[in-house]
Amino acid sequence: MPTTPSWTRRFDRAPDLLTPAEMARVDARAPALGVPVATLMANAGRAVAREVRRRFRPCRTLVLCGPGNNGGDGYVAARLLQGEGWPVAVASLAPQRPGSDAAAMAARWHGPTVAFSPDEASRASLVIDAVFGAGLTRPVEGLAAATLKAVKRLVAVDTPSGVDGATGAVRGFAPRAALTVTFVRLKPGHLLDPGRDLCGETVLADIGMPPQALADIRASAFANDPALWRIPRPEASGHKYSRGHVTVLGGKAMTGAARMAAGAARRAGAGMMTIAAESGADIYRTGEAGVIVTDKPLDELLEDERRRVWVCGPGFGREDARTALPKLIGAKRAVVGDADVFAAFAGEPDALKGVAVLTPHAGEFLRVFGDPGDDRLGAARRAAARTGGVVLLKGSDTIIAAPDGRAAINASAPPWLATAGSGDVLSGVVAGFLAQGMPAWEAASAAAWVHGRAGLLAGPGMLAEDLPALLPRAIAEAG
Repeated sequence: MPTTPSWTRRFDRAPDLLTPAEMARVDARAPALGVPVATLMANAGRAVAREVRRRFRPCRTLVLCGPGNNGGDGYVAARLLQGEGWPVAVASLAPQRPGSDAAAMAARWHGPTVAFSPDEASRASLVIDAVFGAGLTRPVEGLAAATLKAVKRLVAVDTPSGVDGATGAVRGFAPRAALTVTFVRLKPGHLLDPGRDLCGETVLADIGMPPQALADIRASAFANDPALWRIPRPEASGHKYSRGHVTVLGGKAMTGAARMAAGAARRAGAGMMTIAAESGADIYRTGEAGVIVTDKPLDELLEDERRRVWVCGPGFGREDARTALPKLIGAKRAVVGDADVFAAFAGEPDALKGVAVLTPHAGEFLRVFGDPGDDRLGAARRAAARTGGVVLLKGSDTIIAAPDGRAAINASAPPWLATAGSGDVLSGVVAGFLAQGMPAWEAASAAAWVHGRAGLLAGPGMLAEDLPALLPRAIAEAG
């Protein structure tokens, strides 16, 4: 089975994500636009059957159907697979509502029907989970949970039952799918953990939804992709100052953090790069030749209006960050806050108002903003609204949230990016893009994508030090 989710592909347009509630509004509009729900259901079931045939050989297959439209999709898939010679049986958790489109699809099933039970699920070589879709609002438990737990190999319709399509959280129990087939638009839960992991390979199928049904549905969440932003390209008439000056505050102890942030900002395109270390500057002067090192006091450096973008936090020290950050905010500089910034202002989110981009990992976010709970996307949005800055919540499903509610979910990062120093590189890339004039949300989103692509180019065994040299190739891939 393939292990790379299909949604890691490039998109032809902004890859908008719709919540289950937004998707329900789209579905409800289709009949008035000439596409009955029965047609969409038939097309959805056909898409499931098609993707199953592409990946599996005929085998003993059980289709688990719920009482709603998801179950209707399952009945269609069962009938089509049976027509191709597959040995298929159906198990229904509950009857479809009389007169519904799902009931009409169930009535067209004339194959074997078996009990909805763990025993039947365990006997099947392949189970198609059409019990509940992405809009589930109650926990999966009891017989449904026990039956899904007995499955050996599973294909999910829309999402694995129990995965919340809005948040990726698990409600009760959710099985792990080898393949998930969803329709019209991806949902946030397809990209957010643990839903992302439980979905396995994810295929987005076209089922003939009329474009007009989506016309005024304004998505606020997106799969992070170059269609959302454009990295500036140097102009022929440009010069080093027009490409921006980034200043990284350097500490005395963990000097590698500031060095990696500085190197990444340069590779991301910043025209000038300074490490400002009021004490211990001599340590930094043995680094890259193109990096300016200064021991001038921060107040003096802030007199230079060309120093518009600053990185505060990587290896800087908690007390120094607590002193420096308010000065940077007061001078109205574009600040990327990372690492020691979150230790310095633990439990004080309002102290971070005025920072352009914050890049916490889960522990740092908890320290400042509190427990995000199951809804990390909502928590990141609330943190962005509270601080007025972009919050880049790092993880395997990095979320980039803007104060206005826009959010991108990044899926370009490999697991081996989880290594010391990787976040320092990311903060430098964000700063490099800010220096070239990118708006904060676009800069942070582009940085997350490029950072992930550089990690993929490096491959397993990567060190954070490997990333800066690979950034130009990753930027070139962004187009």
